[in-house]
Amino acid sequence: MKKTLALIIFIVFLPMNVIAGSDGENTLSKEQSKPVRDCFEGLNRGIFAFNNAIDNVVFEPLARGYRKLPSPIRAGTGNVLNNLSNLITIPNNIFQGQIGTAGINSMRLVINTTIGILGIFDPASSIGLEKSGKEDYGQTFGSWGVGPGCYLVLPVLGPSTVRDAAGSLVSFYGGDPWYNITVKNDTHYVDDFEYYTSRVTNGVDFRAKNLESIDNLEKNSMDFYASVKSLWLQDRQQKIANSDSSAETISDEDWEEIDTN
Repeated sequence: MKKTLALIIFIVFLPMNVIAGSDGENTLSKEQSKPVRDCFEGLNRGIFAFNNAIDNVVFEPLARGYRKLPSPIRAGTGNVLNNLSNLITIPNNIFQGQIGTAGINSMRLVINTTIGILGIFDPASSIGLEKSGKEDYGQTFGSWGVGPGCYLVLPVLGPSTVRDAAGSLVSFYGGDPWYNITVKNDTHYVDDFEYYTSRVTNGVDFRAKNLESIDNLEKNSMDFYASVKSLWLQDRQQKIANSDSSAETISDEDWEEIDTN
């Protein structure tokens, strides 16, 4: 019963990965000015409206309630989620040739999972093992030169591209160790309930961090859909380029990869 409930929560409540945006053109790389095509704009806008309705009715209220929790609880929750994200980041560090970064993230995972009590605390940072940006299979494909294809808006999951949707499939078909341990293997210790709960919590945490950003964007945008698309594509481009710069008002940590992976 709990597995079925968790699956329903995952399907219905995972938030849109949206934040403040701009109306500039979106490019695939620093050298290339060709904008990403919105091949299915009519359908995308319909799905975007659906996602926005779910967010307004469900996720925004949940996020506001989450923000009322004591700060240490929210900080610990964020730390656990960041620790779990290393399970996808590390193999993608390796695939992108970032061997040194993969080593640091591996040490962070071990130290924070053990000494840090499943990642609630972050002792790795205190000894100089600083966390790096998150990586996923869509970013790896981009670093290999694979173009984004058409822009997509996925039901509940939010903004994506054909390339990033393919990256998500890699995660679900063996590329995500946390998914493999929980959903596929369903051990006596963790199962799909823990996986879907972590994904939903990840979404709530993301939404809570960006309540004002999203509200301000929606109020100030002539076209909310276009603004979200613009910033999301800029953010993906910067992550693929491993740029130190970030889209205005948003940190790399706040741009959570729930979305695509």
